[in-house]
Amino acid sequence: MPQGNPVEVPDDGLTTRARRNTPVLAVHTGDGKGKSTAAFGMALRAWNAGLDVAVFQFVKSAKWKVGEEAAFRHLGELHDQQGVGGAVEWHKMGAGWSWTRKHGSEVDRAAAAADGWAEIAHRLSEQRHDFYVLDEFTYPLKWGWVDVDEVVRILINRAGHQHVVITGRDAPPQLTDAADLVTEMTKRKHPMDAGRKGQKGIEW
Repeated sequence: MPQGNPVEVPDDGLTTRARRNTPVLAVHTGDGKGKSTAAFGMALRAWNAGLDVAVFQFVKSAKWKVGEEAAFRHLGELHDQQGVGGAVEWHKMGAGWSWTRKHGSEVDRAAAAADGWAEIAHRLSEQRHDFYVLDEFTYPLKWGWVDVDEVVRILINRAGHQHVVITGRDAPPQLTDAADLVTEMTKRKHPMDAGRKGQKGIEW
């Protein structure tokens, strides 16, 4: 895309403005670091543009903390109190949101992930948010906890102007085929390869 212009303009009957404003489905996958970080960076841009942002983390424990969560919660408060930026919601498995099974077997976690996706699908149908981050969502898809074909169908047919960014390794082909933007993070080097553990401010 030299100078920000597309190489080809499709003959789809849309105006340049309409094509530019088409909602984006993005997937950040691959075995390299930075998938979630890039998604949260996009969410920050969305917040600054006044979009309603919702983050849904498909993690095993509510105790897992990332620095972006605290930052976005403060940004949400800034919006609520001063009208700056957009509204923010941050949800994760085990935090008492729609995932009621906080502990238990893999069957429990699979059911919890399915419940979480059902809530997201409901919100998409209501057009409740402008920008969704489904963090680590490729894993429940990979493990068969959530039906890939259903997810793709709902995402493709979502109404309005709702952007969705999905992160995680091993994104299924059906999802990447449906996406408008696919970025694969490739690891070349990592501090852990040299025996260094993750550190505050870098990994969380």
